[in-house]
Amino acid sequence: MLTLDQVGEVLNLGKPLVYALVRSGELTAAQFGGRGTWRVREDDLAEYIDAAYAKTAERIAAGQITEGEVLSDD
Repeated sequence: MLTLDQVGEVLNLGKPLVYALVRSGELTAAQFGGRGTWRVREDDLAEYIDAAYAKTAERIAAGQITEGEVLSDD
């Protein structure tokens, strides 16, 4: 199980975006114990990553992602 901070490190995303992914249901997470104690199963993170790759491949195939978008990221 990973903390949301660890998920952010894996995805190279800030905490607000990780929380947004959890709130939207895009990334499956569960709250344990007290307030703010969230965990993500490694399998769920892997599924999210796989889905992101698939979605990106579809967008590339449809011509929805330009070369500038690909080159502009770190």
